[in-house]
Amino acid sequence: MRLGFNVGYWGMRGGSNTEVEVVREAERLGYSVVWAAEAYGSDAVTVLTYLAAHTSSIDVGSAVLQIPARTPTMTAMTAATLDALSGGRFRLGLGVSGPQVSEGWHGVRFAKPLARTREYVDIVKLALDRQLVRYDGQTYQLPLPDGPGKALHLMLHPVRPHVPIYLAAIGPKNLELAGEIADGWQPVFFSPAYADEQLALIRAGRAKAGLDLAGFDVAAMVPTVIGPDAAACADAVRPYAALYVGGMGSRQQNFYNDLAVRMGYDEAAARVQELYLGREHQAAEAAVPFGFIDGTSLLGPVERVAERMQEYAAAGVTTLSISPHTSSQEETIATVRAAAEALDKAGVGE
Repeated sequence: MRLGFNVGYWGMRGGSNTEVEVVREAERLGYSVVWAAEAYGSDAVTVLTYLAAHTSSIDVGSAVLQIPARTPTMTAMTAATLDALSGGRFRLGLGVSGPQVSEGWHGVRFAKPLARTREYVDIVKLALDRQLVRYDGQTYQLPLPDGPGKALHLMLHPVRPHVPIYLAAIGPKNLELAGEIADGWQPVFFSPAYADEQLALIRAGRAKAGLDLAGFDVAAMVPTVIGPDAAACADAVRPYAALYVGGMGSRQQNFYNDLAVRMGYDEAAARVQELYLGREHQAAEAAVPFGFIDGTSLLGPVERVAERMQEYAAAGVTTLSISPHTSSQEETIATVRAAAEALDKAGVGE
């Protein structure tokens, strides 16, 4: 199992120099990849370009680029360019986002997300392979059938024959799709206790493609807080958990709430959502069960974190990407160092 570092949304813990110094420390410690996310604030491409320019060996990856924000050929152009500028260090993580961001921010209907994702990845692969891009799908038609456009191929020659593609997937059908068409999976709220059910779906998708899990990267994004008391550490994760389980979506459609239900937290998930949508945010945070946070995070002293890392490795995680819930550069660097120490104690690193 390798370590990764998730910077999340750019600037949440300070300015540019703050994040760069943390990433450089992660690179020095042997972390394999740094991920950047986007929602409706900082974009991931600019952040990853900046980080690639200030590092030399650590991979840079999107977690994720939003499918409704870019055409698939634009994403292929971006992936090829970033991979070239970084010297072959780019990993392309993709996700359909959710109805609120897709329709409210990008003006793209959140319709047929599975079909859209499949077609999108098909076109990205065609373009990165420098084939003529001709595609007749439900969502994408290239070239448009009733205009002057013609099929084109990518002008840039990629520096690698293959840029790894990851999917952020939560629901059962999306998990199977990730196994079938991607090189890796980026789970959130990943619990080793619940991993068998999820990885069975990934395996089913791999089998459809005539593949097994060999070489498939399970790149879990895991909230991480180091401290003497696990329960106190969990408090730093509560706002994040309450936001996603309670407020990331509508009462009728919240993929993270659905995941919590499938993990056995149905009553708590309903309560957190009721409170959060009622703008009782602190009460919603308090209502998130410690078991849910602890089961999907790395909390407590280094020794306890090392034990949890063993559980993640045994569950099938191949890249454990820590997401420090810290408020300063010093705390974040300390967390990056502590996680590297914990991995060494766990004895599950590559």
